Amino acid sequence: MVDAGSVPSAYLSIAFLTVVGILMPMTNFIMSWALRPRTDPSRPHITRSYLLEGYERDHSLYPRRLSTFECGSEPIGDAMIQFHFQYYWYAIVFLVFDVAFMFLVLGGVVTAEETNKGTKEAIANAEAGLAVLAVFFAIMSLGVWYVFRKRGRIYI
Repeated sequence: MVDAGSVPSAYLSIAFLTVVGILMPMTNFIMSWALRPRTDPSRPHITRSYLLEGYERDHSLYPRRLSTFECGSEPIGDAMIQFHFQYYWYAIVFLVFDVAFMFLVLGGVVTAEETNKGTKEAIANAEAGLAVLAVFFAIMSLGVWYVFRKRGRIYI
C-alpha cells in the first residue's frame, strides 16, 4: 500500500524534470532569437549584429553560400540517389529485436521474482507473464517473417 502523503512528493520530481526539460530548449530558442545576426531589409546579403555594434558581414562575397554542404567538398551530381532497401532492412530488424529483447529480459526478471515467492498465486502470475511474453515474441516474429517474405520489394 502506498502512503497517500508520499504520492505528491513522488510526482514532484517528475514535474521538476518536465519543467527543466521545457525550459532548457526554450531558453536556447529565445537566446538564439535575441542574439543572432539580423539581415538588413534594404540589403538582404548583409547581416548585422545588434549585440556587437559595427559588426557586419557581407555574404555576397561568398558565392557558394547557397550550395549544399558536403564536408567541405564540392557537391557532385544529383542529391537524389537510388539505393536498395535490402541493405538497411537487416539493421532495422536488428533494432526491432534489440528493443524486443530488452522487454523480454525485463519480463523474465519479473517472472523470476514471481516464481521465487513460491505461492500458487505468484506462480500463476508468472505463467500469465510468460504467456504475454510469448504472444509479444510471436507478433514480433510474424512482422519479421512478413519483411523477409517481401524479399527486398519494400518501397519507401
